[in-house]
Amino acid sequence: MKESQLLYGIRPVIEALRNDIDIEKVFIQSSLRGGLLEELKDALRGKNVIIQYVPVEKLDRLTRNNHQGVVALMPMIKYFEFEKVVTDLLELGEKIFVFMLDRVTDVRNLGAISRSAECSGVNAIVIPQHGSAQINEDAIKTSAGALLTVPICREANLKTTINIAKELGIKVYASTEKGAELYTDVDLTESIMIVMGAEDTGVSPEIIKLCDGKIKIPMKGSIESLNVSVAAGVLMYEVVRQRA
Repeated sequence: MKESQLLYGIRPVIEALRNDIDIEKVFIQSSLRGGLLEELKDALRGKNVIIQYVPVEKLDRLTRNNHQGVVALMPMIKYFEFEKVVTDLLELGEKIFVFMLDRVTDVRNLGAISRSAECSGVNAIVIPQHGSAQINEDAIKTSAGALLTVPICREANLKTTINIAKELGIKVYASTEKGAELYTDVDLTESIMIVMGAEDTGVSPEIIKLCDGKIKIPMKGSIESLNVSVAAGVLMYEVVRQRA
């Protein structure tokens, strides 16, 4: 990771958190003790920040500077709050077009999906706080810069986010080979969220249960499923086709 993404030193990290500077992850030396550590924990409380306790050797590999047992990673992009993005669009009278990625961990797939999303007019992409591909230089490069323009909403709980979407009148569809309906047979002209799953296991069962429907892309060959970024592109442009 780039040195410019790093903030090191326990006091600077505390002050950054108190001033609502966007921080993605905080690495804390596992043997660290003392009053400042308790201050740091207080500053982290209620923040959407990943905390990882690591040996000092890990911190020394991240930076050669005097880190005092704490290194924070600042994101390469600005994250957005899902509910605010959607409510702002609804107030403008727009129909919502959102993709949720459930545990998609390959950075190139994330980049490719974001590129297709930008080209097809997707309003936002929702990813989980844990278990998602890291948004790094490879992801941004693969996206052709789309990760810098499409709002990315990193949410702590995808199930809560789906329930919020449904309360706001958004239909939620899981893309799965277990789907009962072909994607071309479903009305995608209203406000929708489409959930794409992990490359190997698909959408998790607990997420599928919350969705309003399950849609599938027909497979004609012997391979059971498309690459997730290809499948996402197919579904995005079906929405474009129907809304045209």
